[in-house]
Amino acid sequence: MPKLKALLFDLDGTLIDSEYFHYELWNEILAEWGGKLTYEEWLKNHAGIPLPKNAQTLIHRFNIPIPLQELIERREALTLERLKTKDVNLMPYVTEVMDFFESKGLTMALVTSSPRKDVDAIFERNGLDKYFKLIITRSEVTKSKPDPESYNVCVEKLGFTKDECIAFEDTINGLKSAKAAGLTCFVIQSNTEEHPNLNIADRLFLDFREVRDYLEDEGLV
Repeated sequence: MPKLKALLFDLDGTLIDSEYFHYELWNEILAEWGGKLTYEEWLKNHAGIPLPKNAQTLIHRFNIPIPLQELIERREALTLERLKTKDVNLMPYVTEVMDFFESKGLTMALVTSSPRKDVDAIFERNGLDKYFKLIITRSEVTKSKPDPESYNVCVEKLGFTKDECIAFEDTINGLKSAKAAGLTCFVIQSNTEEHPNLNIADRLFLDFREVRDYLEDEGLV
């Protein structure tokens, strides 16, 4: 692999610790119909899944008597409302490692299944947008992860070859998206119980410090 020129980051669960936030939002909505998810169920069955698919699954499971699009719109509105008033924590070592990547002159891009308005609300509070030359959200593509469209669009717009890029993900759907686009994909996942399900990753790491150290040791940055 040639020396890296671009790093492509997923957002939810990779850069920000958002899974519990999304879990709480769904339970707030499900309570209207007497439904409730455990956090274990969320992580196992819903983390990393695009909103429309999760909404469809939950309609069937809890017999929610409203159209799919209405449920999606309710969830999007609640998400945006909460993001404007509540900080979502960063994953461990994100700021220091992104500062390091920036100091090495690497181009960084965001590739996320979240809609643009959610990403803007998150970045308004945590300032992560300063690192990114390009941001591709669900709003800029027609197919969400695990489809490769978002990664293909990102690489094309950046103008690099795919072997000059690495994608960072934390779930199987994001990993499948990056691999289907022909990219090297590193997974950062602290839950080692999930590692067997992520075995198509090029490498697995527990946190971003491990990633930085590996890239340095291999002479890739």
